[in-house]
Amino acid sequence: MAQPTMAAIPGLKDTYVQLKTRMEKAVEDFRKAMAATRTGRANVHMLDSVNVDYYGSQMPLNQIAQVHAPEAQLITVQPFDPTSLGAIEKAVRTADLGLNPMNDGKIIRVPVPPLTEERRKDMVKHLHRVLEEHRTAVRNIRRDGNEAIKKAMKDKKVTEDEEKRAMEEIQKLTDDEIKKMEDMSKAKEKEVLEIK
Repeated sequence: MAQPTMAAIPGLKDTYVQLKTRMEKAVEDFRKAMAATRTGRANVHMLDSVNVDYYGSQMPLNQIAQVHAPEAQLITVQPFDPTSLGAIEKAVRTADLGLNPMNDGKIIRVPVPPLTEERRKDMVKHLHRVLEEHRTAVRNIRRDGNEAIKKAMKDKKVTEDEEKRAMEEIQKLTDDEIKKMEDMSKAKEKEVLEIK
């Protein structure tokens, strides 16, 4: 790919780097949200959103226990500190994931029931909602970039042609990042709707 024109313009180089970084962070956040979305198969990332009350502070589950998915329909959680079993079990149960953990005194087994058709449709709606939130975030970043370019133009740091090219470049960057998220969403939607 050719060197981006915005990065070559001294008055806009920092703006471009900042925009690209913010958009990539939005896409990465979306990727994490997709990984945590439940499908018909057990996945250790399904419990990424679970926080456990551990000695008075909220800790992410994966920092106080080992999480494994040894089978397609089972997740196991083995705490580093056996005294936290009850707190972990309670946190998984109350995390609104539709999971019912079982504790045998050493390890917590979390059976992952197959998704019903209704639950699959709810998951797809959730995916669409998350996608739209992240699309909006990327568009807001684009708006901030356009405002920074207009300000640079007003302050006579760039010419009209450079302003026009920079705006087109920001639009292309926005379209590319949104397309990445839409592709991830389609793949995840297919995975959710697929009946194993």
